[in-house]
Amino acid sequence: MKILFNPFFLLFVIVGLLFLLRFLLIRTGLIYMTKKWWRSIEDCLHVYQFFKVPEFNESMQENQLYSKVSVYLNSLASMEDSNYTNLFTGKKSNDIILRLDPSQVIDDDFLGARVSWINEVKTDTTHSRAFVLKIRKADKRRILRPYLQQIHTVFDELEQKKKRELKLYMNINGDQNQNRRWRFVPFTHPSTFETIAMESDLKNKLKSDLESFLKAKQYYHRLGRAWKRSYLLYGPSGTGKSSFIAAMANFLGYDVYDIDLSRVLGDSDLKLLLLQTTTKSVIVVEDLDRFLMGKSTAVSLSGVLNFMDGILNSCCAEERIMVFTVNSKDHIDPAILRPGRIDVHIHFPLCDFSAFRTLANSYLGVKNHKLFPQVEEIFQTGASLSPAEIGELMIANRNSPSRALKSVITALQTEGDCRGSVDVGRRLLDGGSRNSTEDSPDHSGIFSKENINVIKDIKKLYGLLKLRSSRKAPSFDLTPGQRDV
Repeated sequence: MKILFNPFFLLFVIVGLLFLLRFLLIRTGLIYMTKKWWRSIEDCLHVYQFFKVPEFNESMQENQLYSKVSVYLNSLASMEDSNYTNLFTGKKSNDIILRLDPSQVIDDDFLGARVSWINEVKTDTTHSRAFVLKIRKADKRRILRPYLQQIHTVFDELEQKKKRELKLYMNINGDQNQNRRWRFVPFTHPSTFETIAMESDLKNKLKSDLESFLKAKQYYHRLGRAWKRSYLLYGPSGTGKSSFIAAMANFLGYDVYDIDLSRVLGDSDLKLLLLQTTTKSVIVVEDLDRFLMGKSTAVSLSGVLNFMDGILNSCCAEERIMVFTVNSKDHIDPAILRPGRIDVHIHFPLCDFSAFRTLANSYLGVKNHKLFPQVEEIFQTGASLSPAEIGELMIANRNSPSRALKSVITALQTEGDCRGSVDVGRRLLDGGSRNSTEDSPDHSGIFSKENINVIKDIKKLYGLLKLRSSRKAPSFDLTPGQRDV
């Protein structure tokens, strides 16, 4: 009995019990249950206020504060303490990014006060998302505004540390989600103005035009106009229109919104898509002529016109570039092409010798070659291929520049030469069918196989061996009133 009352023995027992309790709490997870119970007791003793940060505002436009809160929460160390956290790979293969799971809570401390964020995701048809800030009412007046300011500051610091990661947005079917109509993936297209095949003078004019746009906010507002600019890219398929759009986005550092008109439910739905785009973005509608001529979309011509230059566009298209692509302007309604809706028309012809030299330098690393004079001579006969076709030949033979150039020469002497001859035959005989979806305004399309014999007869009859390309005319056209912008 004396041992039981020995102070050293009692101290040893107490230490042992505490060690055992600590072991049980940590090893068995009881400590987390204890924290949860204690937090429930605290919640009963305090009054809380809740502030919701929805993903979209009342006008169905993206709430910028939501994006900033998301970036801020992902930077917190307490993100790892959440019960459910999603793990993703970052831009680099060895980067790990944590994302909060729906309905999970993350805690944060600010100026001695504890706040909580709840990731709220509704499971109804809207699938709306929001972050809910939970803060003690007693702390609200003291920390709310400074805390929100801290979120802005941290967001700006994180954005400055890393280069802004561009995104490619694609519209989804309207019946899937009325609120969130865009899905995005990282925009990693490598195209730049240095890699695209385009005349250097035209390329410099376009770069200068884009740079002027970036600095022209006050100028546009002084004129009472929305700060936006519209481009029409026209030319046959494979001439580099999509690569030019990517180069434009990389040059500006803008996100890309690619609108698929076949997924648009109607004119109102097209307006909703415009509402949900953000500033510093390139809005793209490809193959506009195909959709309007083929009636493969529920959007009317009036809806397209309002999308390009309506009152909603003037209010919600600030700091945006709009790009429309067509294969030919011949069948486009003049109302679409008028100044104000389209500011800059850019023609993308089939490849000429100047563009060929750019492709050879990009694909083969060759700036000059003994076969270049022969290639130039063939181009002067009127033969041509699209940049995409020439690029594929060079990729297939990239290990041998000579073999690559010979394959291009062979292709130009067959298909390309036929294209030039078709143009001659069409003008002399005024015959042949025209493929409107492949022709550009200044160049003919590809004849069908049964017309090849006609082409050969024309060449024999008229002995046309040389034809100067007419593609040297300027193709960069600023609309009136926009030349000094």
